[in-house]
Amino acid sequence: MSYPTPLSRVERDTRDERARQDAKWGEQNHDDGTGDQRWRDAANRVQLDVDEAARLGGTTWRGILHEEVFEAFAAMDPAKLRTELIQVAAVAQVWAEAIDRRGGDPA
Repeated sequence: MSYPTPLSRVERDTRDERARQDAKWGEQNHDDGTGDQRWRDAANRVQLDVDEAARLGGTTWRGILHEEVFEAFAAMDPAKLRTELIQVAAVAQVWAEAIDRRGGDPA
């Protein structure tokens, strides 16, 4: 699959939102707050739910993003967390693009 060049509309919108956040808050540096057992347990439950939905033909964007977010929350290793956060961003981006394709955002 090829990606549009220059930036797609969703990429531009995301970049613009980041600029708004940076203007409002400046550079942010917080603790990750991930990796404890409750998030690992929750991530396992969400993954089972998404797997079951897929098996039954009921996959949704909400379910996919939910799973990716909870996998990020469960990550203990910073490299694994970063990988999961990139997956969260990618799923959110493709979901927004799917909304655009079906005419859900007239802007």
